[in-house]
Amino acid sequence: MTDAELVARALEGSQEAYREIVLRYQRPVFSLIVRMVRDADLAEDLAQEAFIKAFRALRRFDPSRKFSSWLFKIAHNATIDHLRRQRLDTDSLDDRLEPDGQALGDRLEDVGAPPPDQLVHRRDLAEAMEQAIATLRPEYREVVLLRFVEGLAYQEIAEILDLPLGTVKTNIHRARKELAALLQEVEEP
Repeated sequence: MTDAELVARALEGSQEAYREIVLRYQRPVFSLIVRMVRDADLAEDLAQEAFIKAFRALRRFDPSRKFSSWLFKIAHNATIDHLRRQRLDTDSLDDRLEPDGQALGDRLEDVGAPPPDQLVHRRDLAEAMEQAIATLRPEYREVVLLRFVEGLAYQEIAEILDLPLGTVKTNIHRARKELAALLQEVEEP
């Protein structure tokens, strides 16, 4: 069933359609938010808030548009609103967990895994990447997460963030340059 069909059924009162929307999008929404706020518990609360806001505004969804972009925009706005209210340090490096709450090192454990020295290098590189992303300006961090973690197209990112397409492309380009410079510093002895 397509997203548009699910939305139509949800608007008719189908609890199953609501449930399916949440199941389909809970992980990507949480993933986006947790990388923005760097706190899994807070991200769960904000994701729930985003879904509530989305369901309350479901009648305003335009079925000719992509539902995921609409939902990500609501999640993004809810998170930004929270950050503005709380004035949180968005560059915090504490509690670096994967969206599912698992530590990155635990995720890399595998019976057929490469030798430990390669695992250490990968973990260090992943941590360096997380740290580098966390130090980016918020507008760069958002576009990087939406593009490379969520896999969204530039146009979708522009719609979610309410930015011109050129600004999104520029921010991604500048963020990539900053990340490359930061990671090069890590690689140098």
